Amino acid sequence: MLYIFDMGNVIIDIDFKRVLSVWSNLSGKPLSELSSDFIHGETFKQHECGKISDVEFAEAINDQLDMSLSFDEFAEGWQAIFISVRPDVIDIMNRLREQGHRVVVISNTNRLHQDYWPQHYPEIAASADFLYLSQDLGLRKPDPDIYQYVLETEEFEPQDAVFFDDVRENVDAAVALGIKGVLVTDRDTVSRYFAEYDFSAEVTE
Repeated sequence: MLYIFDMGNVIIDIDFKRVLSVWSNLSGKPLSELSSDFIHGETFKQHECGKISDVEFAEAINDQLDMSLSFDEFAEGWQAIFISVRPDVIDIMNRLREQGHRVVVISNTNRLHQDYWPQHYPEIAASADFLYLSQDLGLRKPDPDIYQYVLETEEFEPQDAVFFDDVRENVDAAVALGIKGVLVTDRDTVSRYFAEYDFSAEVTE
């Protein structure tokens, strides 16, 4: 089987309010104002697909939110999104690999975050066979092409893949291709899914 894991709020806890809180403190702009003005729009998508640089992204968001943060200040807030890894999920990923399954990550992410999380949370990469990152592929979820690319690269049929993500739109896109989708709604979703799973069973595929 091919087990595909999203990263944010599946393998690692994240909270975007932490980003806005840091920016509020550094810029003097009210948190409520930043919260209402920030839009995950086209600029955000272009950054996740590697179409614009970190500096261009920071400048665009500064303009959008009427801030004048330096790039370092912007980055300080941007990296504040990460909280901590979910050790139970890391353990499950490792046990699946030990059993002979293929375990990969698909994440909508960006260069700026990639400068941070691999150093602070090395266990993520260590527990996966491969990381499919949006900024490297020029594709992002829920574009069906990103799932198709992973299936073709890994040489698995959709019915032999399971995908875990915390965004319903992303899960629905995978399911539409024939992948088994699991919507992660809390910290225990993945553990519950594998509660009756036999990690000692021999993998014959």
